[in-house]
Amino acid sequence: MKQCGSMGEIVSYTRSDNLLYDITEDKFFFDLILLDIEMPGNTGMELAEKIRPFLPNVKIIFITSHVEYAIDAFELSIFRYVPKADVKRRLPAAIRDAIKLIELEDGKAYTIKTNSRLEKIPFKEILYIGRDGKNASIAAAGGVTRVRKSLQQVYEELASEEFIFIDRGCIVNMIHIMQVKEGTVILKNGAVLPVSRSHLQEVKAQINAYWGAHI
Repeated sequence: MKQCGSMGEIVSYTRSDNLLYDITEDKFFFDLILLDIEMPGNTGMELAEKIRPFLPNVKIIFITSHVEYAIDAFELSIFRYVPKADVKRRLPAAIRDAIKLIELEDGKAYTIKTNSRLEKIPFKEILYIGRDGKNASIAAAGGVTRVRKSLQQVYEELASEEFIFIDRGCIVNMIHIMQVKEGTVILKNGAVLPVSRSHLQEVKAQINAYWGAHI
C-alpha cells in the first residue's frame, strides 16, 4: 500500500520478502524503515541485516515486545528501539527524531577543486578525516580521497558542527559515531579510532551537546 505523507511517499508491506525484493532487486530507496522484529519469513533482525548493504544510511526503527533484542538491534546500527507496550507514546517521538536526523544529513557537501578535477563529497558520507603527510585523507562511504591541505584547513572549510577533532591528527563526523568506549570511538561501519586523552572529555561533551540540540 502506498500513500503520500508530508515528508514524501509512505509505503507499507504485509510481507517482509516483498520489501526485501523491492530494495535488492528493484532498487527502491527509503530514508526510514519501521520493522516489527517478529514477522513471517524473514524476521526484522534478518531483514535489517540484509537491507543494510543496499541502504547503508537508512534509519531503521524496531518495534517489538521482546526487550532482549535491544542489544542485537544496537549491533545492527538500528536508529531506535520501541517496545510495543509503550508504542503509542514512544513511536511518534522516534519518527520525529529520525526525520530530524535525515534532514540534518541532507544537502551539505565538501568540494575539492583543483586544476584537473572537481569533486563533491556529501557530508553524510564522510566518516572521518586523517592527516596523511602533507595531505588530508577523507574516508567516506565511497572510498578514500586525498586533498593537498592541512587538517585544520579542511576543518575550517567544512565549517559544520558535526565534525570534531578526536585527536590532533583525526576529525570525525559525529553522525557516524555509535559509541565512545575505552578511549576510542566506534563508527557505524565498524571502524575504531583512538581518542587522545586530552580530547576525551571534550569529545564526550561535544557529542552530548550536539545530539541534545538536534534530537
